[in-house]
Amino acid sequence: MAWFRSSLAFVLSLLALITPTLAMAGPMPRIKDIVDVENVRNNQLVGYGLVVGLQGTGDRIRNVPFTEETLQAMLERMGVNIRGTQMLTQNVAAVTVTATMPPFARAGSAIDVQVSALGDASSLQGGILLVSSLRALDGEIYAVAQGPVAVSGFKAQGAGAKLSRGVMTTARIAGGAIIEREVAYDLRNAHSLKLALKNPDFTTAEQIARTINSVASGSAEVLDPGTVELRPYGSGSLIDLLTRIENLTVAVDQPARIVINEAAGTVVMGADVRVSPVAIAQGGLTISVTETPVASQPAPFSNGQTTVLPRTRIEANDGNGASLAMLNSGTSLQTLVAGLNALGVSPRDLITILQALKTAGALQAEIAVQ
Repeated sequence: MAWFRSSLAFVLSLLALITPTLAMAGPMPRIKDIVDVENVRNNQLVGYGLVVGLQGTGDRIRNVPFTEETLQAMLERMGVNIRGTQMLTQNVAAVTVTATMPPFARAGSAIDVQVSALGDASSLQGGILLVSSLRALDGEIYAVAQGPVAVSGFKAQGAGAKLSRGVMTTARIAGGAIIEREVAYDLRNAHSLKLALKNPDFTTAEQIARTINSVASGSAEVLDPGTVELRPYGSGSLIDLLTRIENLTVAVDQPARIVINEAAGTVVMGADVRVSPVAIAQGGLTISVTETPVASQPAPFSNGQTTVLPRTRIEANDGNGASLAMLNSGTSLQTLVAGLNALGVSPRDLITILQALKTAGALQAEIAVQ
């Protein structure tokens, strides 16, 4: 535990020392990295299908009625009538098929698909997905998927043990879907376009508009903290304007925020976190009980018996080494981390201290708990 605390203190101190340097010397982000362009987005597709050719690892037909219904309907479309026949095959699995269609994808383009088992299939390895239509939220078919699936996991089993790695009931088909319908959007003839900030902020939005107007006067206007509107510059189009501005760099501002993941014990603090004058003390009672039993043997040729004698060692640490630390007004992230490290706090204790500072009104930052 002592080694863990010292290692954590070293890492946090190192991060605290380099954070201000990186903030001042690091390159500023480009506009294309901090905004999303209106209507230039992905579209989610989903479908339903059958994977065949499995080696006895598919759905048990009697347990998964929708697999049986789908298989019967497919065979009937091919002219094979098996209604009323009891099927016992385990080489078929019902699956969902999902894909992401990128913006401006054209008919005939290939996209990757993800296949996931719906029933009680134990593995999709070696299977082939039959033709499956992929639909968007509007109910229209935008792509058709088919092909052999690739499973990243594996499973091995013997009489007394088994080993598995990864998930055998999900698979991927690289380039497994062909786009049949395009999403129409005429960007070249658009009269205006909105840039949506990934992290809305008044200062950042104003910086983006000012930077764009410096190269194309009057082309950008801030509508709200998360939106900057673009208009064509001169006789050019919006595409020409986007080409000119997307690589411009902008100084990004962000609110003081602390993100806490209590389950993992992770704490991430922004560089603008400030602390008002406050005193912090950290300590607790730790009791360690160690059992080291020893064997006691009788003397040679005696009538005694070998017995096991208990030996218990109890140690207590009541936090006598803890001290009261004083943080001055306007304390920065670097000073805060250094002070908490001086107290020897663990990640769990750090979370408790930060939440207590917020409750006391001494922490000038937003806390987001995941």
